[in-house]
Order: sequence, then structure tokens, then C-alpha cells
Amino acid sequence: MAVPDDRFHVYDTTLRDGAQQEGLSLSVADKLTIARHLDELGVGFIEGGWPGANPKDTEFFRRAQTELDLRHATLAAFGSTRRPGSRAADEPMVAALRESGAPVVTLVAKSYDRHVDLALRTTLDENLAMIRDTIEHLRDEGRRVFLDAEHFFDGYRSNPAYALEVVRTAAEAGADVVALCDTNGGMLPGELAEIVYEVLAASTARLGIHCHDDTACAVANTLAAVDAGATHVQGTANGYGERSGNANLFSVVANLQLKKGKQVLPEGRLKDMTRIAHAVSEVTNVSPNSHQPYVGLSAFAHKAGLHASAVKVDPMLYQHVDPSVVGNDMRMLVSDMAGRASVELKGKELGYDLTGDKQTLTRVVEKVKDLESQGWTFEAADASFELLLRDEVMGERRRHFRVESWRTIVEQTPDGTVLAEATVKLHAGGERVVATGEGNGPVNALDKALRSALRQVYPELDQLELVDYKVRILEGAVGTGAVTRVLVETSDGESGWDTVGVHENVIAASWLAIEDAVAYGLLRAGRALP
Repeated sequence: MAVPDDRFHVYDTTLRDGAQQEGLSLSVADKLTIARHLDELGVGFIEGGWPGANPKDTEFFRRAQTELDLRHATLAAFGSTRRPGSRAADEPMVAALRESGAPVVTLVAKSYDRHVDLALRTTLDENLAMIRDTIEHLRDEGRRVFLDAEHFFDGYRSNPAYALEVVRTAAEAGADVVALCDTNGGMLPGELAEIVYEVLAASTARLGIHCHDDTACAVANTLAAVDAGATHVQGTANGYGERSGNANLFSVVANLQLKKGKQVLPEGRLKDMTRIAHAVSEVTNVSPNSHQPYVGLSAFAHKAGLHASAVKVDPMLYQHVDPSVVGNDMRMLVSDMAGRASVELKGKELGYDLTGDKQTLTRVVEKVKDLESQGWTFEAADASFELLLRDEVMGERRRHFRVESWRTIVEQTPDGTVLAEATVKLHAGGERVVATGEGNGPVNALDKALRSALRQVYPELDQLELVDYKVRILEGAVGTGAVTRVLVETSDGESGWDTVGVHENVIAASWLAIEDAVAYGLLRAGRALP
């Protein structure tokens, strides 16, 4: 159930501002997957990008209209006010915002007089007219409008009267929220809170806050703004963003809910935060920060010695919250304990109630612990975890097919063309089947060969499509002989699922992920196990 009122906003900008992080590049499929994770967490708004500014963001909003079924979040499109000397109704970029299908539009506008002069090269009055015209036009077109007042705090220091006028103009034109942006990330909590308080006293605007982390104070600044009266917080998953990043939305939300008693997420969703943080990391292909507050692997980890002795008596002697409330686990580093609570919670979500079944739960936890020590991760591979869980619940590994062997051949022809061919030998439907497949690479060829071998017995596999493929070299290994983790996303045309494989050989790791993907697809299709 969504948060029942509009009194406080949790606004995520991972897909736009977070995607500006150096080394982070999101495909449209990546953005759709992350949006589903964020919606599952229960954020109120997801900023999908800047339609019209680049083909990828335009395509995201087009696909979102049919492929995103958001239960908690509202999709927002980001864009700028009209250009100087034009009309909002005539601007192609404004038209792209209208046509995005997003019910909310977040406009960025200059609130620093120096930026108006040097960046926009227009007058202060014309900047206000640009803000007013664009907001009023989008409101007339039926959109809810938020305004990001860019470089607000620097602008307020330089010319407080003008920065305030930007806020007042936006509110009077119909902006529901004016988010004060610490765009350069240079503010400290005390001064920032004073300015937020002064702006609230001098205007009728509803204020939000958008902070960057250049002083390592983005989360603290966000919380200080809330204390001063802001009712709309912006941030990114795992603190992604350009330079030093943005306010980490997970830390902001956990602090608001656990420390300040604000119910900012739907009831019961906070416990999924750790899983979702790690799932987003897998999609972005950015290694999770193990020391990240609340959701990091080490956030509730204790070494041997004084801490460990105390924790054995009472875990809360060295923990500020119960880790299970954010879906994390206490770990004793000497034993490298796997996430028992996470396994049980995830099992319930998948329809397996392991409460009281200590024998099965122990087997699952030990299996997960063993595989994770080898480099496997199930945070972003629900399908692989469900297959593992089914095996342990049934007490044996059962699949719709049994693989005998596989092989791949990659050849470069004299004209420079690279061809890949794969052969798969397996048993299915009481028969031994041998099939080959050709592809643009060995993984693609293996995928085709496997489905070709199974197609006669399981024709529903024709609907499956490998839609995403990611490879990560695991930490602690180097060179071409390093251990590799492969994450595969597969779709049946209606929904998708993720599987994982780990091996020293990248093709073998890919095969493990593909084999799980097909096995899970058959379970989803309702095929009874033989």
C-alpha cells in the first residue's frame, strides 16, 4: 500500500542525475529494471530522464508507457524551462516533455544571478518569465510541475532577493514543489538549514531539497533541510552521481524513517532496502560499497575481540538499529556468516515459508554462504535463487532437462568475419537431443543451441529472449584467468527474470546463467517437473 497522502515526497533521480556518474552507462533496459526495483522499494517519484535531450531517454519514456506497471511510484520527466525570447508552447524540448507520457514534469531553472548572466546570457527578468511561462504552459496541459532551483544556495548567498524571487515566481505559476539545489555540493548542514528556514518564512512555496556530496554532507544536508521544513527529498540509489555523487536516497530514507519517525515508504518496504541496493548495483555493474550505511555488507559486521564478545551477549550493544529492519544481517567476520534473515525474507516473498523449518533453512543458508564465498550473488538474480531454494526444499536438484555436454567454436574467416557456433547435447522428454546454434558470439550461439534442442519438447521456449548480459571480473583476481560473474536477463515478452553464473571461464559462467534462465522460464510457463 502506498504512502496514504502527499505530505512528504521521496523523489529518486538515479536514472537521470545518478546516471551522470563517471563510468556508469545505463541502457534503456537497465533503466526500466532499476525503475521496477525503486518502485518495489516504494519511492514516491522516479525521474526517468530528459526526453528530447537524447534518444535513450526518449526511448525510455516510450517503452515505460507499456512496460512499466508502477504500483507505488509516479514517473517524472526532467527538462529545462524555455529558451530566452521564445514561447513555451512553441519549444520542441517542452513538447518532448508533454509527449513523454509522464504525469509529472520537473523543470530545472537558474536561481543564481551569475548563472543567468553568464550561462543563459539573458536578463534576470527574462529568466523569471521563462520560469513562469513554462510552468503555466505545462500546468495548462495537465501536468504536475516541480521546479529544481539550480545552484540555489550559491545564488542565495550572492543575491538573496533574486533567489527568493525565483522561488516565489515558480510557486505563483503553479509549481507544486520548488527543490532547492546544492548543485556544487559545497554546503554544510548548519548554514543550509538556516537558508531553508528563511526561504520558507519569506515565501508560500512548498520546498524540496536536492544535494550533492562534494563535502561528504549530502545526507546530513538533506536531513537538515527536512528539519528546517522541506517536505520533498531528492537523491539517488547508492549515492550515484557526478563528481562525488548525490545524496544517497537509501541512507536518507532509513534515517527519516528509523531516526525521525517519518513514515516515508509504504508499510513493510524498508526491509527490502538492502536487497534492492545490491540489485541496483548489479544492474549498473558498479561494485557495491561494502561500507555503505544500512545496506552495505559490512554495515553490521563485527570482528573478533571486544565487539564480538559484546555482540554475543546482546547484538544491540554495538549496533544502532536491528539490521533486519533494512533487510541486512549482522555478520561475525570470523565465520563469514551468510544472510540468514535475508534468505528467509526472500523465501517468503517467493512463496516458500521456511519459518520453523530449521533444517531446510540451515541447508539454504549454508549453500548460499558457500556459493557467495565463490563469487555468486543472488541479490540481483532472483530466478537463480528460487531454483536453488526449490532444490533445497525438495531435497534434490530437478530440472526439465539434463545436460550431457556443450561446446563452442569461434572462427575468424579470411575476410575478417567472426563466426560462433555451439553444440549442446542433452536429455529431455525421454530422448537424447543434439542441437547446434550459430550466433554473433559464443554466448549467443549457446543460447540458441540450448533452445533449439528443447524446442520440440517445450515450444514455449520460442517466446524467450536474452535481453541483457553483464560480465564482472570479481575482486581479488586479475588478468585473463580471473574468476568471472555473469548476470543474464531473460524475457518471455511479458516480464523478465535474472540469473547468475560464476566460473573461471567466462563462457562456462555464461552457460550456467543461461541454463538457469531456461529452467526458470519453463517453471514460469507452468511446466510440471518430470
